[in-house]
Amino acid sequence: MESVRSRQQVAPGAFTAFARFVLCGGGVGLASSFAVAALASWIPWTLANALITAASTLLATELHARFTFGAGGHATWRQHAQSAGSAAVAYLVTCAAMLALRHLVATPGATLEQIVYLSASGLAGVARFAVLRLVVFARQHTRASATARATRPEHTAVARATAPADPAVLCRAA
Repeated sequence: MESVRSRQQVAPGAFTAFARFVLCGGGVGLASSFAVAALASWIPWTLANALITAASTLLATELHARFTFGAGGHATWRQHAQSAGSAAVAYLVTCAAMLALRHLVATPGATLEQIVYLSASGLAGVARFAVLRLVVFARQHTRASATARATRPEHTAVARATAPADPAVLCRAA
């Protein structure tokens, strides 16, 4: 039973999880922004963004499962699928921001593109944090705590069944 408890990690608080999310997701996102820019010089920007978003989502979901939300291991297929759904929405947000930029500015410079892309990614990232924390990785913590409660022996029932009836003994036991 001790090995089961040692494998389960306690879910970090909201502030700690957000700091880890920014570190992991932000790091992957920053690297992704440069990868999108580099890849977009060879293929259309929307395709480059889609490819990089898919790869970075797989990496970030693993990091979030292991480190950010304290899930204690690899991300499950369900978590990858749910994370991909939130990433798809983030992809749409970044595409819409870039299309709006190109509609407003005929030939935006690389710096302006990075500012717009990273701003849209940051806004989408805050929404993704909420979805990942409250939906994607919350279920595992609920199941883990329910499993831990179910595997604990019920000491109070045993104590009541074997407690002596003498009040003096009961007071010493308390």
